[in-house]
Amino acid sequence: MRILVVGAGATGGYFGGRLAAAGRDVTFLVRAGRAARLAERGLRIEAPGGRTRLTPRTITTVDGAYDLIVVAVKSYALDEVIAALGAAVGPGTVVVPLLNGMRHVETLTAAFGAGHVWGGLCMIHATLNGDGDVVQMTELHRLAFGPLDGGPDGRLDAVAGALAGAGFDSRPSRHIVAGMWEKWLLLATLGAMTTLMRGPVGAINAAPGGREFGRAVAGEAVAVATAAGHPPRSAARQTLDEAIGTGEPTTSSMYRDLRAGLPVEADAIVGDLVAEGRRHGVATPLLSAAYTGLCVYEAARTAR
Repeated sequence: MRILVVGAGATGGYFGGRLAAAGRDVTFLVRAGRAARLAERGLRIEAPGGRTRLTPRTITTVDGAYDLIVVAVKSYALDEVIAALGAAVGPGTVVVPLLNGMRHVETLTAAFGAGHVWGGLCMIHATLNGDGDVVQMTELHRLAFGPLDGGPDGRLDAVAGALAGAGFDSRPSRHIVAGMWEKWLLLATLGAMTTLMRGPVGAINAAPGGREFGRAVAGEAVAVATAAGHPPRSAARQTLDEAIGTGEPTTSSMYRDLRAGLPVEADAIVGDLVAEGRRHGVATPLLSAAYTGLCVYEAARTAR
């Protein structure tokens, strides 16, 4: 199976790198600067279990159709990706996006058709260091995927086989939309908490009113999802409760990007949830405040 991984950042670099190291036919579609860095240094993964280095196959323009396309970019880069993919999507191609939020599903489906676009989600704590190497910060590395309608698809076994046994947890799901919503709630809650308070979860919980604040943010997110018809399941609620209640210095990717002066996924992660709440008449004062703060940051960053 020919696999195209779009993006070789922390997410695409990790999962695509693991697949390539396991002998799968993997190509990375990346910008010219990233391609040059990978050609010079290789793709390096620093993980709790050890180091991996490989020389990946990279392209900067599409060179034909692929059986599986894994889209692993930030939400604000999606339009550029869609314009670049072109002939990569053949008659039987499956597109598995690993983006945050839910807006990308509609965008990709409009571009390539419902028959090509599945749901996907990953759970991993990873980042790029100053050398452009992938650093996996914990042992969590989970990937889930499946048809959006949860129904049968003759391509599922082949895709599942291609993604299995590559050094990370991989599983097909008949409930992928529910899982994507649950991840969205978790990311929006942690993102809003840490960026609004400018600190990690443990520090927030140690401050006066911190635990109440975290529960209130999570409550808004759950209320929006429930009103939209996607209430989190019991296991997801437990994960959310544990995440907001920790005393550890847990952060969010948005907080780390903000601290580094990088673009943030304010719209896809927080703004879209606020808009969803507005559509269903659910008040979201804390999420709205976080979104406003992120927009102020992004405007200042752009001006600089």
